[in-house]
Amino acid sequence: MADLQVKRSILLVGAAISLVGCTTTKSPPSAPAYVPRVREITVTTVPLLVKEQQGVFPFLAKDFGKGGVLEGKEVYAFSPSTIVVVEGDTIHFTFINPEDDDHSFVLPDLAVPLPPQQTTRVTYIAKRRGIYPFLCAIQKHLPMMSGQLIVLAGTTMAE
Repeated sequence: MADLQVKRSILLVGAAISLVGCTTTKSPPSAPAYVPRVREITVTTVPLLVKEQQGVFPFLAKDFGKGGVLEGKEVYAFSPSTIVVVEGDTIHFTFINPEDDDHSFVLPDLAVPLPPQQTTRVTYIAKRRGIYPFLCAIQKHLPMMSGQLIVLAGTTMAE
């Protein structure tokens, strides 16, 4: 009798293993592929601390004066300073420079002069994911006038 129970147990276990081996697992449904988009992005050059503000903020006279921490410099920024797009997106940049100073917008594979008191339009394609620094190449505006372009992988996007 014990032999018969052992044989039945072995047969049941064998059958269960066979059934498990025959089942198929369903893959989770795949997310739809990201379709690159056209994005309209406006970037403005913004003065933060410039020598013209000395009349409003008298303490800046020392900073912009000889030997001051801002001697020969001016503090500008890009607004926004962080731009997020997706790999493959086409970016229609509109750069607004309301200042009376020259600026530029420089990425590793793009350089755009930004003349004073003008609007400049440029098209750029975000080809590869990653984080790319951008800056103004005017020496006296460095290192403050900078930012980053963040290009996300299309596979990380849900529609």
